[in-house]
Amino acid sequence: METTTTQTKVKSFPRTTTLRNKIGYAMGDVGNNFLFDMGQLYLLKYYTDVLQLPSALAGTVFLVAKIWDAFMDMGVGTWIDNRQNIGPRGKYRPFLLWAAIPLALLLIANFSIPDFSITGKMIWAYVSYMIFGTCYSISNVPFGSMIPTMTRNSQERSELSSFRQAGSNLGLMLATIGFMPIVNRLPTDKSGYLVAVVSFAVIGVLCQWTAYANIREVYKEPAKPKPTKEDLKKSFRALLKNRPLVTLCLVNLFTFSAFNLKLTVQVYYCEYVLKDNTAIFWLGVFSIGMVFVAVALVPMLTKFLDKKTVYVMGCLIWAIADILGFFLASNTTMLVILTSIAYLGDGFTSALNWALVSDCVEYGEWQSGIRSEGMVYSAFTYFRKLSQAIAGFIPGVILTWVGYVPNQTQTATAILGIRGLMFFYSAGMAIMTIVVMYYLYPLTEARYRKILADLIHRRKRERATVASQN
Repeated sequence: METTTTQTKVKSFPRTTTLRNKIGYAMGDVGNNFLFDMGQLYLLKYYTDVLQLPSALAGTVFLVAKIWDAFMDMGVGTWIDNRQNIGPRGKYRPFLLWAAIPLALLLIANFSIPDFSITGKMIWAYVSYMIFGTCYSISNVPFGSMIPTMTRNSQERSELSSFRQAGSNLGLMLATIGFMPIVNRLPTDKSGYLVAVVSFAVIGVLCQWTAYANIREVYKEPAKPKPTKEDLKKSFRALLKNRPLVTLCLVNLFTFSAFNLKLTVQVYYCEYVLKDNTAIFWLGVFSIGMVFVAVALVPMLTKFLDKKTVYVMGCLIWAIADILGFFLASNTTMLVILTSIAYLGDGFTSALNWALVSDCVEYGEWQSGIRSEGMVYSAFTYFRKLSQAIAGFIPGVILTWVGYVPNQTQTATAILGIRGLMFFYSAGMAIMTIVVMYYLYPLTEARYRKILADLIHRRKRERATVASQN
């Protein structure tokens, strides 16, 4: 009887966020994307076309730097989880305030590489991008770990996740449609890239500070005792046993690498395949804009369907659209239409990721007795950083392999390589995600509610035990 009563309470777990909080959370990801997407969208092209670095060599910067970032995420997550002196600003919010300006300055440094030799340029690129990634981890891991402290209502988590994704895609859309027009208005590409990056960096800082001012941490966990080496080992073992988390990490390795690779390659596709640089603008407006439709649909769909089902549905839409895109996207109109449909499907997965990560926190605590928002989130972002390493490295290697030459008419082989990168890679990753998510992800909504009910019952029992001992 007691368990049933607890489960009833879980179904109506209190809503604790206001519209202002949700918009503030969305603005945080607008800022994240203004500060982060410049590297994903334009840094490889800056390396190859402005600095004249060999494509394969430039791609290794992303491979090395993102693998470094992945380990930094784990370190930052461990540090965040075990902070001892937590002030009135909260456990996670202060990082939005203090990391924003260093992050902006480091972003600018990535697009300000002096006219050194190739070796000198490569050293600057490696060092600046790796330090930038470390600073981004210090900002982004706390931001992403925050949802469980804002609400424990499952539907509200889906809504927050959707707001965050809306902010992310607003930032991405504005970066896509606004960056190159600034570059093209300046007398040289080098000065154009610098002015564009400075503009987006300043606005990104303001967005981060807006998020800081409007986000609230409602559920504050008591400070943990300083962990021993054995405690850390137990925490890492608990992560490896967290099957929903491991599955989610794996599918994000697929989907996020596909998404980021597509963003990197679409600049080359529009310039060299379609010979229409204005297509980038229309992709930003319509294709990335379609993700807003997905963000609006996800909270409605998750009222009737499991998050897992909606996730798989999105990947199916994505895969079909990209397969058609390889054969049919020979002009700007068809590219925009089919890429819009693909981004609609991808939007389902992106909007749900953050809600699923929050569910993994509760699952991990239920399974192991260890609650670690920061480590769970950083394990998730570890694989997202690996996916970004793949997304930056593979295009550089493939472009070299197919004979890409910057600022020249491309051969038929190079065009085919660019088309394959744009469509077949992402379609294949979407199909792999469907298979893995369908067969390996174990959390349905019914099971999640039962797990949360068990957790609440366990916490009450533990409090009662402590009270009786005192």
